Amino acid sequence: MAQPTIQNEENPYDAMLYRFDVAAEKLGLDPGVYKILKIPDREITVSVPVQMDDGSLQVFRGYRVQHSIVRGPGKGGVRFAPNVNLDEVRALAAWMTWKCAAVNVPFGGAKGGVICNPKELSRGELERLTRRYMAMIMDIIGPDRDVPAPDMNTDPQIMAWMMDTYAMHQRHAEYGIVTGKPLELGGSHGRIRATGYGVGLMTREALIRQGMDPKSCTGVVQGAGNVGGVSADALANMGIRILAISDVDMTIYNSKGLDMMALKAHLREHRGSLAGFQGGDILGPQEVLTMDADILVPAATENVITSKNAGDIKAKIIVEGANGPTTPNADKILEDKGVFVVPDILGNAGGVTVSYFEWVQNRLGYYWDERDVNDRLEKIMVNAFQEVCGMADRQGTSARIGAYMLSVERVAAVHKLRGIYA
Repeated sequence: MAQPTIQNEENPYDAMLYRFDVAAEKLGLDPGVYKILKIPDREITVSVPVQMDDGSLQVFRGYRVQHSIVRGPGKGGVRFAPNVNLDEVRALAAWMTWKCAAVNVPFGGAKGGVICNPKELSRGELERLTRRYMAMIMDIIGPDRDVPAPDMNTDPQIMAWMMDTYAMHQRHAEYGIVTGKPLELGGSHGRIRATGYGVGLMTREALIRQGMDPKSCTGVVQGAGNVGGVSADALANMGIRILAISDVDMTIYNSKGLDMMALKAHLREHRGSLAGFQGGDILGPQEVLTMDADILVPAATENVITSKNAGDIKAKIIVEGANGPTTPNADKILEDKGVFVVPDILGNAGGVTVSYFEWVQNRLGYYWDERDVNDRLEKIMVNAFQEVCGMADRQGTSARIGAYMLSVERVAAVHKLRGIYA
């Protein structure tokens, strides 16, 4: 079979559509449902005027895309970054649809973003930006319609401002409007660590499937933030020797294994930055991807494994902690090399699963302890792993296409049951 390619492999929306098309063809998806799922339900672009600290006025551009809400309220984060664009937000919204369906939580997919550089904004400017953006998208969100969450460069404090803005307009507290909130405002135990903890669970299951002993394995992690740092810790707790971890500026490598206690302390103290860590050699930030290790966790951003470097990947297992880290053109290369890839819509689904738990707890007004949250998360994710691999095995395809097929099938089934309102 010829290597599948798409014209612009680093366009995340094209990448999502390509994989959706492969899954739809294998499923024999109804042409009408195909047309519905190919196009987002709703997308809006908003202008976000903000008065800056120096008295000037700046206008930022923001987006909110709802890909599908047929299985439940839209669910998806809000990212603040200079390179946010509509195609990226569309892709992320669709990935949320497939991710929620893969782990079978009753949410649809949505995503939002604002084009800005948070590092250049004061705390006051960031709060005014957050509140105005929330006010601009308020007509299409709500606890039963679309529930935002943190994403790149957003955090529990920003969720608190978003929640408060919504509450001021509604004239009553509504904790279920966002997830990823501080515990004091209805957040869930285990939410901050959930994505990385889920990566650890999926790594464990992948090792079992591949017949590999974690205590004899090595691992490397791209990304030292919340997802990457927690993922590295989760792998180390299984006995995997962590050789390297990277951030945007550097890779820290130690052939004998990183001192995880010292690394965790450093990351806590330096807010996810590796600068100044003395536990290994300093290498370039991209070198972590092609190191000689059994397990690779790309937990930073999109498009880091492409047709240009996939042939140099040495890992036997890749567990995707980031959204869209591997392009479609790289998939076939990795598959031919025998690399087992746990795809993003499964690998990093721990975050949205515990976001669902948070939303449920907000609705109930009753809160679980962290052990309960983690036990529930493990049950859902391990079951999802088995279902994805079962689909892949039956169809003779990769785990990624198996995950897409499982998700698309579930969403299509709900469309058929609900019918088309006309």
